[in-house]
Amino acid sequence: MRIIAGESRGRIISAPEGIHTRPTLDRVRENIFNMIQYNIPGSRVLDLFAGSGALSLEALSRGSAFAVLNDKDRRAYAVQQKNILALGYDERCRQLRCDWRAAIETLCKEKESFDLVFLDPPYAMLDMREVFSALIPLIGTDTLIVLEHQSGEEPLVPECFSAVKRRSWGFCAAAIYRLSEEGV
Repeated sequence: MRIIAGESRGRIISAPEGIHTRPTLDRVRENIFNMIQYNIPGSRVLDLFAGSGALSLEALSRGSAFAVLNDKDRRAYAVQQKNILALGYDERCRQLRCDWRAAIETLCKEKESFDLVFLDPPYAMLDMREVFSALIPLIGTDTLIVLEHQSGEEPLVPECFSAVKRRSWGFCAAAIYRLSEEGV
């Protein structure tokens, strides 16, 4: 895997070994970032199921100000740390190693807010209503939530979120959501 664009363009990053993580392919990541490119500069990023951290590290390379990376897997956490240090992003990153509920609870207590949220959960996790609802205190109506999922599947999200873009590439798809004014 590599960083596709920005200040770290072409730099190689590692992915965790094993079957528990599924790194976003370079071409899929490139297409996702083409869809959200105008929302990246200066943004605060939350990467909730971060795996290698490729999505948030790509965002940092392209001009995001800060990223919080979370994954409960210790191998993924270690690879994230290695990638963050290799790219020199340790001043612009924070890592959490817990399940998504604990991460959101911690960030809510700290009154954090985010402009861009990446969700790349296990493909079997199609009911995303609880995750999206839990994110509401951390986001605004301008926040983009990028949800990666398996093509041909329709993840469940609360009605107060609307999909603004959808794309698929082979077995992988992504939908970009925003919170409606009524959801605030």
